[in-house]
Amino acid sequence: MKSKKMSSRTYRIIHVVLFAALLALILLCLCVGKYSLTPAECIRIFVGKLFHLQAEWNPMDEKMLLGVRLPRVIAAVFVGAGLALSGAVYQGIFKNPLVSPEFLGVSSGACVGAAVGILLSFSAAAIQVSAFAGGIGAVALTVLIPRAMRSDSNIMLVLSGIIVSGAMSSVLGFIKYIADPATELAAITYWQLGSFSYVDTDAVLSILPLSLLAGCVIFAMSWWVNILSLGEQEAKTLGANVQLLRGVCIVCSTLLTAGAVCISGTIGWIGLVVPHFGRMIAGADNRGLLPAAGLIGGIFLLAVDTATRIIGPAEMPISILTGMIGAPVYAWLLYRQRMTIR
Repeated sequence: MKSKKMSSRTYRIIHVVLFAALLALILLCLCVGKYSLTPAECIRIFVGKLFHLQAEWNPMDEKMLLGVRLPRVIAAVFVGAGLALSGAVYQGIFKNPLVSPEFLGVSSGACVGAAVGILLSFSAAAIQVSAFAGGIGAVALTVLIPRAMRSDSNIMLVLSGIIVSGAMSSVLGFIKYIADPATELAAITYWQLGSFSYVDTDAVLSILPLSLLAGCVIFAMSWWVNILSLGEQEAKTLGANVQLLRGVCIVCSTLLTAGAVCISGTIGWIGLVVPHFGRMIAGADNRGLLPAAGLIGGIFLLAVDTATRIIGPAEMPISILTGMIGAPVYAWLLYRQRMTIR
């Protein structure tokens, strides 16, 4: 795909349009569901709570809006944005359009951490902490393997990620083998497929600080991601400290991915597919691509999560629907780019 060179004004227009679309979708998703609300009711509740007005609405509407749907909508937006942003950064610094946030082992490690928490009957909050620790630990192990081999190449890091992911998958398989089929195995499997069913305000607040910090650092480094995407030798020629910059990008992307996985479970395809849509809209320059990818990721996952709530009598795990959408869409993207990847 050819790179689109755009002005800063064009980037701002694209970002404003995507942000407006996200806000409109948020309002829509707060209203729809088995228990429906009107946009006027939602706005009245928000305004009333913000300015401490006397409650002139149904208490059940307030509980549904503020206690159930709002935390879930915020979580879906931040998880989608975090996964898409991580995918765009990984694809940039490793110069590989097939890279996704899972390739360094963070998702596999988080799955193992969550499975251990479920096996030990941890509380929901403790399971999230265990998942986060598992994801961070897996990436740390991935980074340590090349250092032990005294290599700092991208290829060795990718191979280490494959090794760690495979090892974590085996550990997860053993945990599922010894888990109680009636309770623990079902919980582990459902967690692996991804869902926001049990997200509450505390879960959202637990990921917001780290996610915002990591996202801000990545946005501030967007120009350096452009430099890293030129390749190791070219980046060194331009005076970049490749190892340090790549390390900061990996740490921030890992924090975004681990934070997302720890509250929603494993959600596939977003970090792989959404950055390609971002390039189609905003071009390959990461100064425009990264914000666009984050916004598109939030829009996509919010729409998918809302669909899982309303399309059937029971809520569908998110990864089922993202896989149904992501696989054919990615095949179409590969078809469009077939001349450039030969």
